[in-house]
Amino acid sequence: MEFPTYRPRRLRRTETLRAMVRETTLDTGDLIYPLFVLFGQGIRREVPSMPGVFNLSLDQLPAEIDELRALGIPAVILFGLPDHKDEAGSGAFAEDGIVQEAIRAIKAHDPDFYVITDVCMCEYTSHGHCGALDENGCVINDVTLEMLASTALSHVEAGADMVAPSDMMDGRVGAIRGALDAEGFTDVPIMAYSAKYASAYYGPFRDAADSAPASGDRRGYQMDPANGEEALRETALDIQEGADMVMVKPALAYMDVIRRVKDEFGYPTVAYNVSGEYAMVKAAAANDWVDEKRIVLETLMSFKRAGADLIITYHAKDAARWLKEG
Repeated sequence: MEFPTYRPRRLRRTETLRAMVRETTLDTGDLIYPLFVLFGQGIRREVPSMPGVFNLSLDQLPAEIDELRALGIPAVILFGLPDHKDEAGSGAFAEDGIVQEAIRAIKAHDPDFYVITDVCMCEYTSHGHCGALDENGCVINDVTLEMLASTALSHVEAGADMVAPSDMMDGRVGAIRGALDAEGFTDVPIMAYSAKYASAYYGPFRDAADSAPASGDRRGYQMDPANGEEALRETALDIQEGADMVMVKPALAYMDVIRRVKDEFGYPTVAYNVSGEYAMVKAAAANDWVDEKRIVLETLMSFKRAGADLIITYHAKDAARWLKEG
């Protein structure tokens, strides 16, 4: 149909009409909030490059969970800052490791609150890479799989509801699925970081998690930002190995990949709205260059429109408050 018979503005005239024909919805139930946890007492230390995001000691977690529960945010994903690092990243799979203790603290306070854990080695190794290194400084894939499987199993034994391997090792979903199933944890789902790019958007996260590589970079195992077809191959492999959810990370510069993954596989798809994306908005808002509320909600809505079912975002608390305000 053509103008004047078809006038699209007719359905934009009022908020009621706009709501009636809205194609995409954003809800607090779509949001997952990242938490950075560390040992100690009374620690609530703001991350300099991520205003409003904190490193939290275990005693701070009950209040944090109460706040998230009140906002309607259904889940957290945990990242640990150990008090000791070594070549083997042994703190990642220690029974009394920081993430394991954080899971117990949350579950002791609120047994029904949903806890997802990031499974990787970079925060725990003294060299800052995501696994064991050979003599040339390259990550050894198959040795690392054993470390990741042990880490995931230790998280689930501590009470984690879901594990999320972020390392980008070949075969890690299968290794973790096998380890969990062998110990009877067949009902614990895996959220795979299926298309995780070697991105410049991760800088503030490395500040928050103290996980920057001591030498080199992660381009040897994270994906080339130029590649889209590869994302589909990676996602297909993770699904074949037993992933229950798949993820694209980062989100903002990779919405085409989110759309392609969702269209190709129809699996529950997660977008990770990463630290650099968050920090840019916060910096612009602090200078009154953008309307923070509008730009955040527009961005999160765009991830949903691109095909994401869930969004991991540091904006989750603010977004939940704004959504409650209507």
